[in-house]
Amino acid sequence: MRIIAGTARSLPLKTIAGMDTRPTTDRIKETLFNMLQQDVPDCYFLDLFAGSGQIGLEAVSRGAARAFFIENAKNAAACIQDNIHFTKFDDKCQLVQMDVISGLRALEGKYQFDLIFMDPPYNKELEKEVLSFLSHSSLVKPSAKIIVEASLETDFSYAGEFGFAVLKEKCYKTNKHVFLQKEK
Repeated sequence: MRIIAGTARSLPLKTIAGMDTRPTTDRIKETLFNMLQQDVPDCYFLDLFAGSGQIGLEAVSRGAARAFFIENAKNAAACIQDNIHFTKFDDKCQLVQMDVISGLRALEGKYQFDLIFMDPPYNKELEKEVLSFLSHSSLVKPSAKIIVEASLETDFSYAGEFGFAVLKEKCYKTNKHVFLQKEK
């Protein structure tokens, strides 16, 4: 696993041993950032269920002004901190080590985000809980995009109930990215 493009291009990143996380493959990460390339420069990026931190670090490498990572697992948080330091992005990154909802509450009123990425454990409806929170949160800029990495069978038909519109879905062999935005 590595940074694909930008100022930290080709730098290898640490991953967490074991099966507790599913690092996004380089191919899928590249497709994702090709779709977001106009949105990343100077943005505030929030990486939820951050794992190794590779998505937020990729955003910073590609010009994001700041990236925040929320991760609860101790070993994953240590991995993120190591990757932040290794990429020399200490001044542009902040790790919040707590569960996602508590982390969001801790950031509330302090920051607003242009891009929010989440890759929760599949098929546990954690994305629904997060979207419910974000539906009334000041963290989400009116034009913000929320990207959820989910299993292919994850249903987002409820998004409208929380005031979000599904902009698009990009399906891969084993998972998908769902792009959401607050309805205007």
